[in-house]
Amino acid sequence: MQRFGTTKQPLSNNLNTLQKHRDITIERFNKFVQRGQFEDVNLNSALWKKRSGNAVTLKVFPVPDLKRISFEEAMKGEYKATKVGEWFGPILATFWFKVAVVIPPDFEGEEVRFEFDCSNEVMVWSTGGIPITGLTGTGGGGEGRHVDYLLTEKAVAGEIFEFYLEMACNDRDGLSGPDSPHPNPDVNFRLDIADITVRNKLGYDLMTYFKLMIMLVKDTPQEWQLNGDALYYADKVINAFRVNDERALKEAHDIAAKFFRDHQKEGRSLHQIYAVGHCHIDTAWLWPYDETKRKAGRSWSRQITFMKLNPKFTFTASQAQQYAWVEELYPTIFKDIQEFEKKGQFLPVGGTWVEMDCNLTSGESLCRQFLFGQRYFESRFGKRCTVFWLPDTFGYSSQLPQISSSAGMKYFFTQKISWNNINKFPHNTFKWAGLDNTEVLCHFPPADTYGGQCTVVDLLKSVHNYKDKAYSNKSMYSYGNGDGGGGPLYPMIERLEHLGNLEGMPATIQNCDPARFFEELDATSRDLNRWKGELYLEFHRGTYTSHGLVKKYNRKCEILLREVEFLSTLALANPHNQAPGFVYPSAELERIWKLVLLNQFHDVLPGSSLKLVYDDVIRFYEDVTLTGEKLKEKALQALMGHFSSANKTLRQAVAIINTTSWPIDATLVEVDLTQLSAGVKLHGDFTWQQLSKRGHALVYVDNLGAGSIQTFTFGNKPSNFVPIKVQQIILPSSQTNADDFVNVDEDTGFEVENNFIIAKFDKHGRLVSLLEKSTKHEAIAPDQLGNVFKLFEDIPIYFDAWDIEAYHLEKGWDADLGLATIEEAGPLRVVLFVKHPLTELSWLEQRIIITAADGLIEFENKVDWRENRICLKVEFPLNVNCDYATYETQFGYIQRPTHYNTSWDLARFEVCGHRYADLSEYGFGVALLNDSKYGYSTKGGVMRMSLLRSPKGPDDTTDMEIHQFRFALYPHKGSFLQSDVVKKAYQYNEKPIVHPLLVDPENLVEKQFFVSSAANFVLDTVKVAEDSRVAEGKGKVDIILRFYESYGGRGVARVETLFNIVEANFCNILEDLEDSVTVEEGRTLVIPFKPFQIVSVRLLVSPK
Repeated sequence: MQRFGTTKQPLSNNLNTLQKHRDITIERFNKFVQRGQFEDVNLNSALWKKRSGNAVTLKVFPVPDLKRISFEEAMKGEYKATKVGEWFGPILATFWFKVAVVIPPDFEGEEVRFEFDCSNEVMVWSTGGIPITGLTGTGGGGEGRHVDYLLTEKAVAGEIFEFYLEMACNDRDGLSGPDSPHPNPDVNFRLDIADITVRNKLGYDLMTYFKLMIMLVKDTPQEWQLNGDALYYADKVINAFRVNDERALKEAHDIAAKFFRDHQKEGRSLHQIYAVGHCHIDTAWLWPYDETKRKAGRSWSRQITFMKLNPKFTFTASQAQQYAWVEELYPTIFKDIQEFEKKGQFLPVGGTWVEMDCNLTSGESLCRQFLFGQRYFESRFGKRCTVFWLPDTFGYSSQLPQISSSAGMKYFFTQKISWNNINKFPHNTFKWAGLDNTEVLCHFPPADTYGGQCTVVDLLKSVHNYKDKAYSNKSMYSYGNGDGGGGPLYPMIERLEHLGNLEGMPATIQNCDPARFFEELDATSRDLNRWKGELYLEFHRGTYTSHGLVKKYNRKCEILLREVEFLSTLALANPHNQAPGFVYPSAELERIWKLVLLNQFHDVLPGSSLKLVYDDVIRFYEDVTLTGEKLKEKALQALMGHFSSANKTLRQAVAIINTTSWPIDATLVEVDLTQLSAGVKLHGDFTWQQLSKRGHALVYVDNLGAGSIQTFTFGNKPSNFVPIKVQQIILPSSQTNADDFVNVDEDTGFEVENNFIIAKFDKHGRLVSLLEKSTKHEAIAPDQLGNVFKLFEDIPIYFDAWDIEAYHLEKGWDADLGLATIEEAGPLRVVLFVKHPLTELSWLEQRIIITAADGLIEFENKVDWRENRICLKVEFPLNVNCDYATYETQFGYIQRPTHYNTSWDLARFEVCGHRYADLSEYGFGVALLNDSKYGYSTKGGVMRMSLLRSPKGPDDTTDMEIHQFRFALYPHKGSFLQSDVVKKAYQYNEKPIVHPLLVDPENLVEKQFFVSSAANFVLDTVKVAEDSRVAEGKGKVDIILRFYESYGGRGVARVETLFNIVEANFCNILEDLEDSVTVEEGRTLVIPFKPFQIVSVRLLVSPK
């Protein structure tokens, strides 16, 4: 007698054929693979031959205090028995499990896997402390789930396997969502599975086939023959399948396999997809840096497991910092990475230290990202990266083509521009031309993702969304679970193999090395379009402002590192050096530079990470600041040691060091009198002319040469000195601001006048008038007010910390006002003080500072900010007519429209600028300078700068603290190109270094180290080469000088130095020697330059 379900019975009337209800049939397909209600009678019932939980014994050690510990430490823990069904937490906790498996008799000869699912992330370790592979649990099904570890390919009954699991109580995607302000401390994770299993290979393969057939039915057009064939054969598969019937399972499997085998095509496809596995791991975001270290280990070890299974599989990963972490913490995994890199499967890419933000970082920081990244990759893999890989950054500077090319990368890959929320970018493959016209070959994958799932939809999109079919038939497809790591799952790899040459599909698919893809793209593409200038992301504009303290720290640390390198190099290479024992602090500089570069990751510096991340970030910045200041002081002492004297008639003076490549015409510096030597007379005939409110001496500094050190007396007063004056005045009535929100009645105000400007303020400190004397031009628009603080409702559509939308400009109002008073009244400086109660929760103190030295009005601000989804801006309506405003970018500037004529113009309602923004017309202009802000908007003549935001996700403490920052208004003669705005903004940030000094009146300090004949050719960096050509203390110094052209002009600069130049060569930013540089008289470099060109020069100098 035959049992039901083991042998198919003949059916009458040929009913076992495809019925005519397409939608119902598709739902039938879905139910055939669905977990849940019917999984005991559908294909899921055929996935395992055997399963046993009794064969597994678990013991657990909870790591105290949310620590992440080493394997060696974990071995010292106290392990107690545990079992499936228990809960583990809280969030961020780590648990180590000791696992013992005894193979049951009925598993003899089988391929046995260990399966563990606690809905979180796990690393499997051997008992010898070797990390093996990562697991990702989801508490069920889904494409993110990878919970099995192969124990043995052929089991022996009674065989014992022991190993350890390191379980991290966090989800792959982080501790909370991007809009959730806090990780939920009450989250716990239930251990659902801890079994050994034997897979039914036929069932697993059929599941892969069938899911792919469903995709073909649902996602290809119905009129395609491939769609109809997939529908027919999928239906046949279900009709052939029987529960608990191996022969029926094989028949169903063979039907599916035949479908894919019969649909393999021959010949050339119209489109070629180059696929590479990828695992985008944010270096920090919804998890801290320390968890990223473990994510990289878990994710990459899993990919190595897949490489061992499939020699055709290729995988790429970027970010030298993550490689360095894996090398340190998981050396055996790193050795595997090196082995599979040689086989062409594990492919380093990107060439930078981290995937950095490209809006806010300085030009030199970008250079260091490439310098340290490429040096790392070359030292570990014997070669540099050729593909600049940056898929997820929030906009791309116009100087990146030049910088990446100088780092040896002429190919660029990203996809983030597909996120534009106003205009669709018109290209996928194109030549991107930078500010200086350097071109790189750029590719945006048309699937619009770096984390593809190898679905039919993704692959069809790769073809149909490709915008440059007329010029190329190739595109790249990056696939694998990203953001929180994980990478490709093996079913993804299998799907690509089945789809790779499938008849009816509009493309072929091949595994690729990104470098080889670009080489073939470069060789075969034709007449590509050219995109000039920045790749502006029309999204995430709030990241120019969020987390203001982090952005300030970044700017200050960049400046500090520049000063340390400048002073240390001079101390080492000074031909008059009297401190031969000084050693250039290469190791410490590299360490703290890498901390700054780490914090420039594209979810950290922009302000879009958890508070937990920023606790580490601030700690790193404090380390950089403390270490940098110590190194700076050592360099100063070594450098200034030359100027010491045994003369008994020493006098107290102050040495001023100008590290910039322009002279300082005049400025004021403050000297803390407590730093002066007790009992020593002041040098000069006069004491200081003015003390600041906090008791510091104000010293007038004039005619300070570029790149020089010079001594000044405390009472320095040049013959042409004109003191500054302040007086109270009566202001005219009926003045309003740019939006007609404020009506000012006739009242008292203040007038401040120096040799350059006349500035009038109302009683609240708002700027009523600003007259530039040399042009007699009024800078403030008629009947309007400047220095007005505006509050705007800041509720974006999508991502809180990331976005500020155009409609925020529709809903703004003036902040509450305080009354100004005179705090300092000259003759060197006038200070007005005002405290504004911005709202009921927040206040702002402002010092308005004008000196006798120049026409700059500085606004020094202190804000206690406690708002909710409010943005604070400062506004200046300018009496200037121009269709574009000029904003500093890395190593140059970019001009953007001041109108909204087109949707592309409107999209730039909020833009990024560095140290200055300028609005100029013929003969006159006004610049807005800053010391730590980046968000600007200019509409017509109204220029606004974004100061603070208050988003609540993912960090509800964002900017909820006291802030201190400065900005300045600078009216100038001439248009921007005729002005000295670049110099003013640079020197506003790179302040002269003040060093109280005992001097011999007969031998005053005055040394000039650098001077350039071209004001637009800026010396930005002075450092010792990374790989010096001479050993320390061998009499010569290997120096790097980095210049850039700042206005868009060309010429030849004669750069005089104090050095004895032995040899001079141009070099790239990786410091490779190139052509020689002309040297005149042993000390002068002759350097030709082009518009916006970055020029690096490598010198061999002799201090003697």
